[in-house]
Amino acid sequence: MSVMKVLVTGGAGYIGSVATEELMRAGHEAVVFDDLSLGHREAVHPSAAFVQGDLADRSAIDQVMREHEPEGVMHFASKTLVGESMAEPFLYLGDNVTNASNLLQSMVDHGVKKFILSSTANLFDDPESMPIKETERIVPGSPYGESKYIIERMLHWMDEIYDMKYCCLRYFNAAGASDERGEDHTPEYHIIPIVLQVALGQRECVTVFGEDYATPDGSCVRDYIHIKDLASAHILALEDLEKGGSRKYNLGNGNGFSVKEVIETAREITGREIKAVMGERRAGDPDVLVADSTTIIKELGWKPAHPDLSSIVETAWKWHSSHPNGYRSQA
Repeated sequence: MSVMKVLVTGGAGYIGSVATEELMRAGHEAVVFDDLSLGHREAVHPSAAFVQGDLADRSAIDQVMREHEPEGVMHFASKTLVGESMAEPFLYLGDNVTNASNLLQSMVDHGVKKFILSSTANLFDDPESMPIKETERIVPGSPYGESKYIIERMLHWMDEIYDMKYCCLRYFNAAGASDERGEDHTPEYHIIPIVLQVALGQRECVTVFGEDYATPDGSCVRDYIHIKDLASAHILALEDLEKGGSRKYNLGNGNGFSVKEVIETAREITGREIKAVMGERRAGDPDVLVADSTTIIKELGWKPAHPDLSSIVETAWKWHSSHPNGYRSQA
């Protein structure tokens, strides 16, 4: 394996910061490009180069390309909230797409030929089979999912026209933490950190949206993938691009877990009483969403180290209990 210098867009965010950490651990070099609108400067690995900049500013991207000369790009910088995209579609169909286009144009101009896209399993809003394979028909579930699909289509043409090799990684719910980096959003929308905020006394309760789904306990079943396993998949995909051949993979833990299972597991891990209240169903929530990772396991030898819910919640609890105010706890 040759050492690569990798530009990580959104490398101050939750997923991007852990991917940067794992890149460094694997012996690569990283240059983080982030506008810090959603990320945290404290989350950036101390040995990574950091450039504060906006992907809407093409000149800023060109400057990074000239000064740092990356050999590949991992693209995490994105607006990612499904609900927000339904309320403000142009933040997604506009900003996400335009920023990716700026990045790809700059890569072409500077001869950068490797691209890893942090995509989404929101491409599959109406799957015909479960778990969801790469061959499943694409029906984006929101403007957010549509924006990622448009970028995936852009990458197809980058390969056809410029021989830019890419890998799109589609997944549902990143979760858990490394020892030093975890999930810190304001406001928080994701179930595991919300449940842990209740355990920490920062919230009164967690709401279970619906308990009449066609699942064993009546609550929605979702796919959770540990953040370090997610990062390792990105690195394996990047290293494999040196062999040539663009591809797309679905990522998951192989099992779905219900909302009630997440809450009960958090009670066991934290030893705290976590109050849960029942709420109405949210529009558009399917009963079960689980991704099939068979292809990346077979082709790249990816092996999740944290496939069980307990391990995922335990690492998240360790980080949140030592960082009760997120990255502000260490400021």
